Amino acid sequence: MASAPRTVARRSLVALGVLALALGALLAGSVLWSDGQTTPKLGLDLEGGTQIILEPKTTGGQSVSAEQIEQARDIIVQRVDAGGVSGAEVTTQGDRNIVVSIPEIPSQAVRNAIKQSSQMQFRPVLAVTSGVPEPTETPSSSSSPTASGSASSSPTATASPAPSSSSTNNSALNEALTEDSPSPSTTASSSPSPSSSGDSDTPSDPTDLAWVTDKVQQAYQDLDCSDQKALDDLVDDPDKPLVTCSSDGSAKYILGPVAVSGDKISDATAGYQTNQQGTVTSTVEIALTFNSEGADEYADISRTMVGLEEPRNELATVLDSRVIVAPRFDSAIPNGRASITGGFTLESAKALADQLKFGALPLSFEEQSSVDISPTLGSEQLRYGFLAGLVGLLLVVVYSLGQYRMLGFVTISSILVAGLLTYLTITVLGWAQNYRLDMAGVTGLIVAIGFTADSFIVYFERVRDELREGRSLASAVETGWNRAKRTVLIADGVNLLAALVLYLLASSSVRGFAFTLGLTTVIDVLVVFWFTHPLLTLLTRVPFFRDGHRLSGLDPSRLGAKSMRYAGRGRFTPTPALRETEGSRA
Repeated sequence: MASAPRTVARRSLVALGVLALALGALLAGSVLWSDGQTTPKLGLDLEGGTQIILEPKTTGGQSVSAEQIEQARDIIVQRVDAGGVSGAEVTTQGDRNIVVSIPEIPSQAVRNAIKQSSQMQFRPVLAVTSGVPEPTETPSSSSSPTASGSASSSPTATASPAPSSSSTNNSALNEALTEDSPSPSTTASSSPSPSSSGDSDTPSDPTDLAWVTDKVQQAYQDLDCSDQKALDDLVDDPDKPLVTCSSDGSAKYILGPVAVSGDKISDATAGYQTNQQGTVTSTVEIALTFNSEGADEYADISRTMVGLEEPRNELATVLDSRVIVAPRFDSAIPNGRASITGGFTLESAKALADQLKFGALPLSFEEQSSVDISPTLGSEQLRYGFLAGLVGLLLVVVYSLGQYRMLGFVTISSILVAGLLTYLTITVLGWAQNYRLDMAGVTGLIVAIGFTADSFIVYFERVRDELREGRSLASAVETGWNRAKRTVLIADGVNLLAALVLYLLASSSVRGFAFTLGLTTVIDVLVVFWFTHPLLTLLTRVPFFRDGHRLSGLDPSRLGAKSMRYAGRGRFTPTPALRETEGSRA
């Protein structure tokens, strides 16, 4: 029975060793086979980074309001966080520009996520042809539709990449494009298109060919999608037709007004597509879910378009005024769910899904400047922080040795173990979650030294109290632990709760402190339960501590232990602690 506490103590030490080895192996693996590093990643204030100034891109005298700038800032913050960039700062500059400071060299994907509007629209296709200018004034009527997009008959419409180079205009559209009429929206009455507006000058719905005016026709013929700047001055009005290109520039389109806007998307997720048999395929898709209003609009437009000829039965998915995909409808989609494919990788699909989920920027932005910035605090302040930590640690060591003699080395070794676990955890988090240690986080680590020492002091004082009552060392350790662990858990629980509240409610500059405070609190509990108490349990078998050596810090006579204990019926006996001590000295 007496060996049970020692067995549990050994198992606890083994568990702690396994945890430390696992963290070390994970860190070594990240360095050898990934992009990990052996030191923690540092934040913007300690390492510096890149500062990008974004300027709104406006056309046609469009004005920019402070409300739009603030809304854009909030969305950019969400996008940067979702992209795995930790420690970034997003602020406004005046009432027009947005400043994004990132503690690293941002990738092109991060830059695009920051500055692109990511406004998704669903527009019906009125015409589609090659992305280079037509050699004649009118589109050829001899070519046949070759759109490769398709919508499944299941409740989810699955889109395929847009056509690459073949002309796909039908005869009805040719008549509409070449009709010479003073009215901007008149369509020939002899057009065979089933949705032609006939004698009416007003388009009846987004699929109506009456949207194709002489001006739209001319813009369509002149557009060269091989020119990367062809759409720089494009004005994208959701209530008017749009002449634009596919995202790869291989095709150009005339699109009707917006049938369903991107703000109706309630959720967007990226993953691998599942076919009708329930088998997961290798095709990456973005699954969209519309809110109730968007679901009704999507169902209505699908019912309208399902009976039209190509390419007017295709609904283009437009992102930032460019067509991603244009699938055709084979059946109506009544449940408000759509699936977008189009040559995505899983990473690019996830990035786009996050942008759609967080909402579109009210404006598109362009980089005004991008410069490297030096750390606001830098290596000097970091050195001062480490110096403060070392001074605090030295004071704890001096106090422990002065108060607890050799028992103080248990405190020192516990702090070193806690420091090792904290270092490994923060470094691994830097690789796995891109966590960056800023000056506020360093402050949290320094404060944690005192919290950790607190736990040991509570425990040791409980053990000493039991020795003063005349218990043997083994009994005092177990009894003192049973009383001290509740106090330790309550104190650490309060610290963890305070860290959680700070992290959730405070600004980003304080979150670093809250995170390291919470992390070190959890590690403190592990060290006390899996190292400090098990180590002290094993030391009760060492004669130096068991017999109460005067330098052990556990000498009953120096602690003022009672010499006699009442044994009942008027009898008093020497306390076990003093009896063991006197026997060993004899």
